[in-house]
Amino acid sequence: MKKVITGNRAVAYGAKLSRVQVIAAYPITPQTTIIEYLADLCASGELKAEFIKVESEHSALAACVGASVTGARTFTATSGQGLLLMHEIIHWAAGARLPVVMAVVNRAIAPGWNIWTEQNDTLSQRDTGWMQFYTESNQEVLDTVIQAYKVAERVSLPAMVILDAFVLSHTSEIVDIPPQEMVDEYLPPYQPQYKLDVDDPKAFGGLVYPADWTELRYKIQQAHQQAIEVAREADREYGELFGRSYGLVEKYPQDEAEVILVTSGTVTSTARDVIDHWRARGQKVSLLKVRLFRPFPVEDLRRALEGAEKVAVIDRNFSFGHGGIFAQEIKSALYMNSHRPTLFSFIAGLGGRDITPATVEKVLNYTVSRDRPEEEAIWIDLKK
Repeated sequence: MKKVITGNRAVAYGAKLSRVQVIAAYPITPQTTIIEYLADLCASGELKAEFIKVESEHSALAACVGASVTGARTFTATSGQGLLLMHEIIHWAAGARLPVVMAVVNRAIAPGWNIWTEQNDTLSQRDTGWMQFYTESNQEVLDTVIQAYKVAERVSLPAMVILDAFVLSHTSEIVDIPPQEMVDEYLPPYQPQYKLDVDDPKAFGGLVYPADWTELRYKIQQAHQQAIEVAREADREYGELFGRSYGLVEKYPQDEAEVILVTSGTVTSTARDVIDHWRARGQKVSLLKVRLFRPFPVEDLRRALEGAEKVAVIDRNFSFGHGGIFAQEIKSALYMNSHRPTLFSFIAGLGGRDITPATVEKVLNYTVSRDRPEEEAIWIDLKK
């Protein structure tokens, strides 16, 4: 069934189709309509889930953690400052190995107040142990929520499904909503190996002494390494059932190019049009979309960038004192590789400023006209 729906409604449909059992969330613009849609579904009886109203985002994720320990499939959603208020429990969910799925609508971090899209909120949670999927379209949003449960429950790690504020969250697109019975075939009920059960008592969340702490952290890292292949297989299986798959990274088009532009989120769609225009003029350029950021698919990136002379990365984020975060990650991935193309790091679209085809043209023109970047990070359209 196809419907014209916003990205936030696509998130809600993804959670409903995943048959979530417990939802706990607190409103914050631009995420609020996700939980409003889910509250309506619960109130009407269309979704058989427990909807927990809480007083903060910290409590929302804490409620999900508690429910997940009992073996329930749990969901929450937030944005910007709300995500930061969850920070303590974000670590807890990963350390406790609980497959909570959370939708995060990217929003710039205050001050000053800004409700528009920027990736610094989610990327500031990069090292917490959560998986992170960045989405390009409302269809990908819905599909990724379902896939995220498949991966998270297999490797016992929580996952964020991330979409751009307003560009997706409040913009309507055609979305193919799969039948419930097909989703049930793809995503069976959650059956954890260990759970809080009064008939089979176990201890959770106790004190861990230094003798065992390192090993617990190593197992989280092992789970992330395993998640790369699990995510690839979950996406392949989804493609076979529903006719749509996205990969961990996507190269567009697939053939070799001298210059490869790297993007994430909705800027990818804008860049596709520009790449088509440049290739029609005979320019050897292509596009690489990064969908899975944690765990970082190092080998997939190395293969996709093989043969490129230059790589231009557009970051809708910034690590103060260093540079664009996706650019840093890609540099790190290429450091031990035999082929290391020259990398150009561009900062654009902060605080919701539009990234237009003209913006992407500037990035490509700068890259092809220079042998090396003149600065570590090049700020596009900066008002000096």
